[in-house]
Formats: sequence, structure tokens, C-alpha cells
Amino acid sequence: MNADKTETTLQEFKINVKLLLAALWAVLMFIYLYVDIFALYRPGVIDGIIAGRVWELEITQGWAVGALVLMAIPSAMVFLSLALPAKPNRWTNLVVACLYVVVGVGNVIGETWASYILGSVVEFVLLALILWQAWTWPRQAAGSETEGSSA
Repeated sequence: MNADKTETTLQEFKINVKLLLAALWAVLMFIYLYVDIFALYRPGVIDGIIAGRVWELEITQGWAVGALVLMAIPSAMVFLSLALPAKPNRWTNLVVACLYVVVGVGNVIGETWASYILGSVVEFVLLALILWQAWTWPRQAAGSETEGSSA
């Protein structure tokens, strides 16, 4: 009855490592954003902000610039992962991801809220994936660039 039916499989495409890295940095930025937004719902946080304090830090222009730089770097990594040539791209991803592992550890020390801890775990998994993708960047023989490759 179904003799005419041919079996098909879904086609897989190998995703370029630059696209994977850019996507991982973008997802990481969404997680950073949501963890910070959800933290605002904790009792006393808004009162502290109104009083000019975040955690134990006084809200100053320097604090705001530092916070912006801290989030601008991984935001820029979305673009840099696509735009940089392969070798500096790989090293930039390795260095920046390692630095943000340290930032993540610093942020989670002493944390007791499950949502923040879960967000941090997700951040560490994403950073580990970034490190893995950059570390295992595909290799090719020197002088055998593929068509359309600028890396």
C-alpha cells in the first residue's frame, strides 16, 4: 500500500565555527540580561538601588562605566567572532571567555538564590562551549583556503 513511499532523512549542515561562536556569545548575553533582571525582584534590591548601592558597591559614574564595559565586551564578541580572521579570532575568544569565567566565579561567590546560581551554571556551560569551539577550531593545510574564506 505504501510501496511508493521513499525514506528520507533530514540533511545536516556543518555550521562555521565563527557562526557558532557568535551565537554562543549572543545567548550568553541574553542569560546575563535575564539573570540581572530577575535579580531586581529580590527583596531589598530596588531599595538598595534607590539608596545608591548595588550589592555592597556604591553606584557612581565609575561603577556604571565599569558595568557597561563588563557587558560591552561579550556584546562585542558577537561581532568580533564573525569579523576577525581565524587566528586572532580563536585567541580573542579563548582569552575573553577565560576572563569571563573568572568574572562568573566572582559573581556567584556567596550567592544563595537558586535562580542566580542556575543562571551562573548556564553561563559557565556557555563559556565552556565557547572555549571548546575556539580550542578545537578546525584546521586546514597552509595555502588551501576554501572558497569565500577570509580567515
